[in-house]
Amino acid sequence: MSRPLTARQQHVFDFIVKTMGEFGYPPTRAEIAKALGFRSPNAAEEHLRALERKGVIRIIRNTSRGIRLPNQEPTEALDTAVTPLPANAEAPPTGLPVIGEVAAGSPILATEHIDRYCPLPPEYFTPKADYLLKVRGLSMKDIGILEGDLLAVHRTERVRDGQIVVARLDDEVTVKRFKRQGHKVTLFAENADFAPIEIDLRSQSLDIEGVGVGVIRGGNGQALG
Repeated sequence: MSRPLTARQQHVFDFIVKTMGEFGYPPTRAEIAKALGFRSPNAAEEHLRALERKGVIRIIRNTSRGIRLPNQEPTEALDTAVTPLPANAEAPPTGLPVIGEVAAGSPILATEHIDRYCPLPPEYFTPKADYLLKVRGLSMKDIGILEGDLLAVHRTERVRDGQIVVARLDDEVTVKRFKRQGHKVTLFAENADFAPIEIDLRSQSLDIEGVGVGVIRGGNGQALG
């Protein structure tokens, strides 16, 4: 029989379970340290190793979120069924791509635009997200989309009036509220300092890259519906 957990170990274990229940993935060492007031991620690592020795978690080495609960065996069985990569190959990225600066005229999901991957499953959002777009500027601040946030985007060209869209105007990508009347489209900012953008589809180009389905505050993983 394994030894009982100390009070501090129980707090760490409870935080792991809570995070996995809310977000579908385990916390990093840094997130544990911040949430529980440890001085550094190294302190969190020591508690994780103690929990592993007591058999309540398993640690997958060399990964930032490599914490598993013993009852996650079905997931691990699926992992072992995957054909291993060659020794010199990089593991394929997982999670949602985070799009930073978008080069003029190129696809928004081009490799060179991807800053990193966020370990959120697409199904965390409804409808599912295809990528996260880093927000620049304050044109949508009045509805809580702020500089540095990550906007979760569902790729579609079919939009309705009033939806928040990611639109490409010639070579510029922008986030605005959509409204259409006949051949005229207006893209509204949610900030009185910004004038609406009006597009005449008979003579101007407009491409919809997707609709906003959620916001991650400050890019730190705190998702908002």
